[in-house]
Amino acid sequence: MPKVLIADKLAPQGMEILRAAADIEIDQAVGLKPAELAAKIEPYHGLIVRSGSTVTAEVVAAARNLKVIGRAGIGVDNIDVEAATKKGIVVMNTPAGNNVITAEHGISMMLSLARSIPQATASMKAGKWEKGRFTGSEVFNKTLGIVGIGNIGSLVAERALGLKMRVIAFDPFISQEAAQRLGVELVSLDDLYARADFISVHTPLTKETRGLIGTAAFAKMKKGVRVINCARGGIVDEEALAAAITEGKVAGAALDVFVEEPPPADHPLLKLDQVICTPHLGAATDEAQVNVAIAIAQQVVNYLSRGVIQDAVNVPSISPELLEILGPYLSLCEKLGSLQGQMLTAAPQELLIEYAGEVAAYDVKSLTLAVLRGLLTRALDSAAINYVNAPSIARERGIRIIESKTSQPKGFANLITVTASTASVPNVVAGAVFGQRVIRLVRINKFFLDADPQGHILMLLNRDVPGVVGSVGTLLGEAKINIARLELGREGIGGNAVSLVHVDDAIPDAVMERLRKQPNIVSAQQITL
Repeated sequence: MPKVLIADKLAPQGMEILRAAADIEIDQAVGLKPAELAAKIEPYHGLIVRSGSTVTAEVVAAARNLKVIGRAGIGVDNIDVEAATKKGIVVMNTPAGNNVITAEHGISMMLSLARSIPQATASMKAGKWEKGRFTGSEVFNKTLGIVGIGNIGSLVAERALGLKMRVIAFDPFISQEAAQRLGVELVSLDDLYARADFISVHTPLTKETRGLIGTAAFAKMKKGVRVINCARGGIVDEEALAAAITEGKVAGAALDVFVEEPPPADHPLLKLDQVICTPHLGAATDEAQVNVAIAIAQQVVNYLSRGVIQDAVNVPSISPELLEILGPYLSLCEKLGSLQGQMLTAAPQELLIEYAGEVAAYDVKSLTLAVLRGLLTRALDSAAINYVNAPSIARERGIRIIESKTSQPKGFANLITVTASTASVPNVVAGAVFGQRVIRLVRINKFFLDADPQGHILMLLNRDVPGVVGSVGTLLGEAKINIARLELGREGIGGNAVSLVHVDDAIPDAVMERLRKQPNIVSAQQITL
């Protein structure tokens, strides 16, 4: 009989579903640290967590019988998804359970910030009547700038339009047509900073968005702007925000998330009267907790009882037998999509996925879904994208998907080519599976190469002249960054070349800037696969 461990508190309605499953045995142990969870997990086939438990690689390694991890909520930051995937463990979440309430919380924070409601409440409870101190600001006819117009950002836009606000948005992965359908004006990030009276952040935390709203961004904003962050701590530079408020550039901020949670008692933002904050309450409503508990309980029961996969973040809904065959192709396709997402500087209007050779004999629907998931996770919260909702999200963003299959090999026994077309030139990447499990990146635009698509990669476009590789190696060496391997492709002698430099750790921004200034370097970009 399958056994399920519930490692966090779960709403009673979810517990009832699990208890009612006649063929499943359940235990609950709340508050386990990772080492304690690793020591306890071995006999269990299913694990259900919320945000309180951390499923580390060590926990996964100790889980000899584990088949599924269910997260009652959207975020899977507390689960080592890569380790679980390598071990064949399905990771599920409940992506739709928190969208509306998170958007509502963002609107609530904006209105509270505009009218100083928390500060006025505290003043009255202190026995004061400071009516003149808390003169607020209307939101009517004000401009709301939304950074990231995905699932939650679009709901915030819808509600703000209902308040008769003007809504502008920055999102490089949405088309003008899709934005127009939402009633939103799509603008550049600098334009958003210059025009917005309120700025609300709804983008995932990635290496590109970490510190996105910092000193340089605040300098571009209009005086008196108000900033709301209910997305992820770290997108807004907390030190820079405190300085901007102190200097009078920013009138106030509403924060539901911090880099360190809970933040230290002496955090500079907590000392500022212009800042209102909540302890990561975006998804904390009674209705949401019930909804996600019911959803994840049913998903885990369905999988362990009938093998049905729903809302998995790391595997499509296909049979175990087919998954064994297509596993390497799924990994390759997701990496090709992720590579496209990191290389593109504008929203793709069309995505052409070509399957050639042996792989074309299979139903490639799941592989196309893997490409979409890889692409969209670079623009949206990765936990919000799975193999079920990726096509609809792509359609919402105005991306046209085209599949092409041919049994004729194109230089390889199998080849998968992904072409993303924007308003400018198409961007092409291709990969192949060698033998049974070895995946390789074999093409980037007009350059052909043989590269391992994994880890931290410095991608250089450079002129094919002597000394480039040596100068890059010297610069990285001076920065104490170790090179693991190097792969090259070139047009021809004396033309341009692409260099993929695999490094052990992420390269700091300051080092990247130095690389871009090196002689004969056309462009330098850091890729993570």
